[in-house]
Amino acid sequence: MLRIEKYCIFAKLKKAIIMSCSVAKQTVCLITTFTMKRIILITIFFLFNTVLLLAQLTLEECYEKARKNYPLIKQYELIDKSKNYDISNIRKGYLPQFSLSAKASYQSDVTKIPIIIPNMNIEGISKDKYQAVLEMNQTIWDGGNIKAQKNSSKFASELEKQQTETELFVLRERINQLFFSILLINEQLKQTEILSNEFQNNFERIKALKDNGMASQADLDAIRVEQLKTAQQKTELEGTLKAFGGMISIFIGESVSESTIFIKPEIHLPETDLSNKRPELSLFEAQKNLFENNKKIVNTALMPRIGLFAQAGYGKPGLNMLKNEFSPFFIGGVRFNWNFGVFYTKENAIKKIDLDIDKTQIKKDVFLFNTDVKVSQQMNEIKKMKKILLSDDEIIELRRNIKKSAQIRVENGTLSVSDLVREINAEHLAIQEKFLHEIQLLMCIENLKNILNY
Repeated sequence: MLRIEKYCIFAKLKKAIIMSCSVAKQTVCLITTFTMKRIILITIFFLFNTVLLLAQLTLEECYEKARKNYPLIKQYELIDKSKNYDISNIRKGYLPQFSLSAKASYQSDVTKIPIIIPNMNIEGISKDKYQAVLEMNQTIWDGGNIKAQKNSSKFASELEKQQTETELFVLRERINQLFFSILLINEQLKQTEILSNEFQNNFERIKALKDNGMASQADLDAIRVEQLKTAQQKTELEGTLKAFGGMISIFIGESVSESTIFIKPEIHLPETDLSNKRPELSLFEAQKNLFENNKKIVNTALMPRIGLFAQAGYGKPGLNMLKNEFSPFFIGGVRFNWNFGVFYTKENAIKKIDLDIDKTQIKKDVFLFNTDVKVSQQMNEIKKMKKILLSDDEIIELRRNIKKSAQIRVENGTLSVSDLVREINAEHLAIQEKFLHEIQLLMCIENLKNILNY
């Protein structure tokens, strides 16, 4: 009996353990499944948001991406490297300068002593001569020439950078044209889809009227023709959009797909701070600085040069001309040099530089004049487009009412289907014109920003 009871207890205990393990396993499976679902959902959520972020483009982002992707941007690094090399070479003008020279010569006659001393043989100087000299020159004062040369290298580098910046600035206009063209085409595609649905609804109405004997097949065909035309317009717009998308992809260095959303800029024009910040102004200033520094270089050429020198040589004869054999020698001292010939050309050189400065100022004045003309033109365009937009909504509303009235009259048999098609197209055209006017206003505002660079 005791054994049977023990066996029963063991069996029940084993069964309980198995059931507990089964329950635990199911619980773990449920928890694991729930956790995995949450992980998958969270991953999908973040991926979806990432895709949305990547699939949106603003005009400013296009500017920035196009600038970074444009090959000319690499020139900045090359300009800096070139400037550093030039300045490094110019600074080495303060280092000792070494030169090595050697010569061998033979002359037809030499100096002789016209004295004969009894019982003494004075050896004459040899007609062949040999000499090798190592010379060192150390600049002490150069009149400020090295400093002026360093500044000239810096100003020339800055000038190159401003020229590059001016060329890069042209990118903004090209990006503007592509960006707003894409915005316009996207809106036209939306309106085309709305128009297609409009014709489909009217097709169903006319078909119902035809079935009741209140419309003819020609009326139905007229609607069908407009449907086909709308489909053709959609195909043409999609092809143009793909072409523009490919072009802007090349500029920004990223793939632009049909699902990419181009964010329309806000219609906002700052009322203040319309000052001109174009890179061309910095370019003119850099040219002027370079010319002014060239004047300093001309003036430094008028200054004397002071330096140390040392020569070490070996030759026949040496410093003792009467010693007709190879011997070493050394010479050292201070050297003073002043070239007065520069005074002859100094005045004309300065005048020529002044002419270059005047030419640069004329170019700047012309640029500012043309900029003012463009600003005035764009401001007038902006005012004009704002006035036009004020009446667009009213025109659309009136066209919509006319279309609805036409639909009712067609159903009552007092208006032809052709007239209805005309009113539908007129409403569609009014909507498109409104968006076109908005795009034109935005383009005028962005053009004004580009003209002034703000």
